[in-house]
Amino acid sequence: MNSIRYCIDDIEKKGTDIIIVGWAYSEKDKKVNINIKDMDNIDIKVVQRVDIFHAYHQRQEALNSGFKIKIPFTKKVTMIFTTDDEKLVCKFNTKRKPKPQRISKIKILTLHILSIINPIRIIRLLIGIPYKFVRFIKFLNKNGIKKTLLKIHSKINKRKLDGIGYDNWFRRQLITPKGAEIQKRFQFKYSPTISLVISEISEEGRYIDKLIESILKQTYINWELFIPAKDIQEKKLIEKLKNYSNKENKINIDFETDNVNELLKKTTGDFISLLNSNDLLTIDALFEMVKVINENSKIDFIYSDEDKINEDESEYFDPNFKPDWSPDTFRCYNYINNLTAFSKKLLNKAGYLNNKYGKDKEYDIYLRLTEQANEIYHIPRVLYHNRINETKEEVLDTNYGKEIIEEHLKRIGLEGKVSNGLIAKTYKINYKINGNPKVSIIIPNKDEVDTLRTCINSILNKSTYNNYEIIIVENNSISKEIFNYYEEIKKIDNIKVVKWKNGFNYSAINNFGFKETKGDYIILLNNDIEVISENWIEEMLMYAQREDVGIVGAKLYYPDNTIQHAGVILGIGGVAGHSHANFQRDDNGFAGRLKIVQNLSAVTAACLMIKRSVYEEVNGLNEDLAVAFNDIDFCLKVRKKGYLIVFSPYVEMYHYESKSRGKDDTKEKSARFESEIKTFHNKWGLWIRDPYYNDNLTLDKEDFSLRI
Repeated sequence: MNSIRYCIDDIEKKGTDIIIVGWAYSEKDKKVNINIKDMDNIDIKVVQRVDIFHAYHQRQEALNSGFKIKIPFTKKVTMIFTTDDEKLVCKFNTKRKPKPQRISKIKILTLHILSIINPIRIIRLLIGIPYKFVRFIKFLNKNGIKKTLLKIHSKINKRKLDGIGYDNWFRRQLITPKGAEIQKRFQFKYSPTISLVISEISEEGRYIDKLIESILKQTYINWELFIPAKDIQEKKLIEKLKNYSNKENKINIDFETDNVNELLKKTTGDFISLLNSNDLLTIDALFEMVKVINENSKIDFIYSDEDKINEDESEYFDPNFKPDWSPDTFRCYNYINNLTAFSKKLLNKAGYLNNKYGKDKEYDIYLRLTEQANEIYHIPRVLYHNRINETKEEVLDTNYGKEIIEEHLKRIGLEGKVSNGLIAKTYKINYKINGNPKVSIIIPNKDEVDTLRTCINSILNKSTYNNYEIIIVENNSISKEIFNYYEEIKKIDNIKVVKWKNGFNYSAINNFGFKETKGDYIILLNNDIEVISENWIEEMLMYAQREDVGIVGAKLYYPDNTIQHAGVILGIGGVAGHSHANFQRDDNGFAGRLKIVQNLSAVTAACLMIKRSVYEEVNGLNEDLAVAFNDIDFCLKVRKKGYLIVFSPYVEMYHYESKSRGKDDTKEKSARFESEIKTFHNKWGLWIRDPYYNDNLTLDKEDFSLRI
């Protein structure tokens, strides 16, 4: 019996053409090719069909089963649907719709419902309703309506990152059965043994058999598994584990110990991976790890992206699309979290697990491993699923994070105190400021009396750091009011006004101002900035003083308390865009990124701090970029020298840049803008990929939605 099913939904005459709309799917979940007899160059577009996707139990090929075909007008059409082993012919008159093989709407609806709801899921949902209601009331009473609504909005967005939802998107990324077979037959030049060690037994090993099954399905077979099974009490589960061990000699189960370090010492693998008993691996997880190891022999620490899966494994959600290695981000929270692979040599060098840290022990060992690693590599693919019990509240261990980070700082020679961050399970480091170095603030200005006054007053009235000077670069103003104001503020000891006499060039103006400064640290500041954070200079200085940091950036808001700048993402819009632009001020952002210190590729020069020595090392701002992209170019030059760029959410300011400001509207301005884009691309073409963003996220928008 032929497995190909199809449906012609609509036939429309449009000028000299006809448009045929419908779907075609093979119940063997094979790709269906479409041809029209006696027509070679047909225009066919693939259309996503969520109804067919659910009707066929969320199979991969069903999602993209829809089609929209444009052909020259003809009365009779013969459509040919083929897979690699089947063929189906459909003949019809374009003036009359045919009677195709069709899935009834009732069947589609029934299957759709059954794919979403099953009895077990309903029971778990009902059990969870009272618990979730109590949590909702507690949160509402504590935080008020506004924050509660924002949290609900955030949770919805975590599960639905785009039009079709993350779950559907992820299922489209899964390796096909054919791809899996190819991987199984693939021969690596270097085939290391991967020692998988379960470091955390959750809920008495309730789901450990599911994890083992996901390991047994791996396309890379050179692995060994170690399980500390002392705490597992359920007799049926013990028998099941013994059966696994008896059938597969690569599975080592120790019913006498709960000490993971004992098992780590028994491993024979070249690389080690720590796992949680609740979780699951994708079938190609180990293959992708070994592929990376073969590509670069220096890599000795690897991590991947991950997501969450519900108890009955019917839905994937809340993906953690991680940045490439980002040390400042990692000191704020354990974003690496799950599925790593690190060399046995590296483990021996860094030391084994410190069990006193409880569930935070992985955070501790990952910090020690990354301190010693030759090269750290991030695989931008979801290879790990963290199982979530939605009816059971997570009980957190004593918060060891602060102690772990402070020990880490001591080991790498940094001095700082650690406190809790702005959101749960995140941290803030207050680095020691050495001495009382002078800070020079450069502010270009043309006319704009009120704007400049607001900026200067906010610096003078709010800044708690006192050793600073302000250099105002006067740029061809014409109003009497601004020159009167200059005379007024020149009376203040630490303010100086210098005159720029050439035409507007943002880079040249700041470079000119730099020559007038005396400080060891330089702040570039726009005249339309108003300081919010009183300790803004200290917050920037404590990072800028570090030898490995080149530039520190700030968090800027529009006057309506939406995000104007929270760092720069390379590649958005073809060049760059601002992270989380137009998000609400108190939004946490994707993976909490609006509330944590992090490494980025670039920050805006509307407010940034840089060491004097680094400014000189990179020869200042590029004067070939007079208006656009000069700050991004500046940051990339600093990064190329090996320095980090740091964004701090604790440096808050208003930026009175117009939210509705349009593009350059004259031929001259447009030509200049296009020229600067060309200049930037010619110089940084290879750097356009942003290592602190993620390849799975869109470059069309600034909202961290999925790349479709």
